[in-house]
Order: sequence, then C-alpha cells, then structure tokens
Amino acid sequence: MLVDPHPEPARPGPPAARVVVFAPNWLGDAVMALPALAGIRAHVARDASVLAVAARAGLAPLFTALPQVDEVVVLGAHGGVRALAGIGREVREVAAGRFDLAILLPNSFRSAWIARRAGVPERWGYAADLRGRLLTRAVRRPSGRCHQAEYYRQLVERLGIVPGPLEVHVAVPPEARARADLLLAEHGLDSDTAIVAMAPGAAYGRAKRWPPRRFAELAVRLAGELAAASVLVGAGKDRDAGRDIERELPRAVRRTGGGRATVVNLIGKTDLPLLLAVLARCRAAVSNDSGAMHLAAAVGVPVTAIFGASDERGSAPLPGGPGTRPPEIVTNPVWCRPCMLRECPLDHRCMTGISAERVMQAIRRIW
Repeated sequence: MLVDPHPEPARPGPPAARVVVFAPNWLGDAVMALPALAGIRAHVARDASVLAVAARAGLAPLFTALPQVDEVVVLGAHGGVRALAGIGREVREVAAGRFDLAILLPNSFRSAWIARRAGVPERWGYAADLRGRLLTRAVRRPSGRCHQAEYYRQLVERLGIVPGPLEVHVAVPPEARARADLLLAEHGLDSDTAIVAMAPGAAYGRAKRWPPRRFAELAVRLAGELAAASVLVGAGKDRDAGRDIERELPRAVRRTGGGRATVVNLIGKTDLPLLLAVLARCRAAVSNDSGAMHLAAAVGVPVTAIFGASDERGSAPLPGGPGTRPPEIVTNPVWCRPCMLRECPLDHRCMTGISAERVMQAIRRIW
C-alpha cells in the first residue's frame, strides 16, 4: 500500500537475522547509496544481524571492500532485457542466502521479483515500476528534485531507519595499492610524481562529455605549470575518448605553446579495486559526471567535476568525510542545461563553453 509522501518514519518490522540490500546498478549510484547503507548497517548491528549486499558483478568488489558488509551476493553482469535469461540463477543465488529481509534501493520491478521468487519474507522499497504488490512494505517516492544520495536516504528513513550522514569513504585494499604502484611504475610514474586523474568518459551519453581537445589542453597546462602527469581512467567503453585525447595532444601543445605533457592511458586496463587504488595515488581528479568521479571522491581525492547535460544538484560527488575538500563544480550557465539528453541537438555549448583555463583555476584552488 502506498503511504503519504511526507509520513512520520514507519515503525521497523521485527528484528531480522539476515538482511540483504539490493544495490543500484550503476557505479555512481552505488557510491551515492553508501550513506543509506551506513544507516542500514547501524540499524542491523543493534540486533547482531548479518548484512549482505546483492550487486551486479562489476560492482561487487566495491561492496566487498566495505568492512560493514558481511556478505556479497553477485548478480549478473547486466540488468534489463539482457539478463532475463539469467534471472533464474539470480533467484537461486539470493534464495541460498536465506534472508529474512530485503531492502531494495533500485526502483526496478526486476529486483522485487527476484526477492519474492527467492522467498525473502519481508521486501521493502519504493512503490515504483508497478511492483507494489511484490513488496511487503512500500513507500511513496519523494516528490520534487533531490540529490540521488538523499533519495536513497529518504527511503531508509521512511522505513524507520536512521540514515548515515551525506558523506562517503571507501578504503582501498592493500593488495590493490601494491598493484597500482607496480602499474604506475611500469609507465614511469614513481611515488614522487604528482598525478592528476582524468575521467573523460560518461556512461549515459556524449552530451555529458567535456571535449577531448579540452582534456588535452588541460594535460599540457598541468605538465607545464604543476609538473603533473595526467592518467586517463575509465571503463572499456571509454577507450575512444582516451584515444581522442591522445590524438589531440600535439595540437594542444601548439595551441597553448606548452611543452611535452605526460599522459598515461589506463582506460579499460583496471578492474574496480585497481581503479580505486590508482585514484588514491592522485593529487587531484578531473571528471565528467561519471562513476569514476564518485569513486575519486570516495577515496578522498579532491575532485573537479564538469557538468553539462546532467544536473549537479542531483549527482554532484559527495564529500569524503571530515577533513576532505569539497568538490569543485564547473558548469557553463547556458539556457538549455541541464537537459538530461544523451546527445546534444544543438552545439554542445554547455561543454564547449568551458575552457581548459577555467578547469585549471579549479585545480589551482585544490592544489
């Protein structure tokens, strides 16, 4: 049953010995869900219960690295239509956990269907995607605009659970740090080298991407002014963006009158723990609105986030906790943003209007 959009916190159900949280399917959303997960962990700990997270295969290492998570249930690599053939296996994986309660952070019908088919007796989440009948406790989604992290926090709050603060921190596994040191050393970057991470990709579409020529100009400025090397990071699908930056470097040198820039392209060459460790080695990170942006903030790296088509009010990186620097947000205030489109139907002015010098100014403040 739907409830009032502004209710008093619901009374929690009876203590559950085993709780599973279904994680969001996108990396950035998974990081933004960590404050909600912290609240669930504190709530579960009062009853000495077990907390598990059910996550896509690509995201599972993020939750494995969290000490507050006792178990991780690995779901398929993809959601949606592509995963229909594997839904039976996922039901069996969740059923094997013999969970008493499932809290569903995604809004999908599919997550509720899996939890019900797996025999989880209590299933809590937002009443969304026509799944209300599959839930034993359904709450109405918040109205109006809010940050995605706050969206998840409001869910657990309306379920009678006190959410964690709006901050994130992910510890980097020592094994991953050792691998990162070796990988960077192979590219001539030792422990004394100042490194800036650049994440030029964005899963949602090209409208979220700052132009490659701007990244190239920034790499030249970083090398000339701060003696910093640039390391390109991202998933395999971002390889084209990395290659475009490498092709633009000679022209960027001529335009800026700078010298040779050190750019190491690691796009598609890191798993999630290794990416965390590479980011942790950096003095700063420059990113489009992407999962890498949120990861960098989560390991305590000062982030300069460039927003175009997407809305920074809904997905700006969260602070990494006490003592960390808040992110620098760079936008171009044109009339058409945020449009939330995958492709720009105009001239991409929200991104082309942001110069390398503007981003450099933000990095100077961080530096």
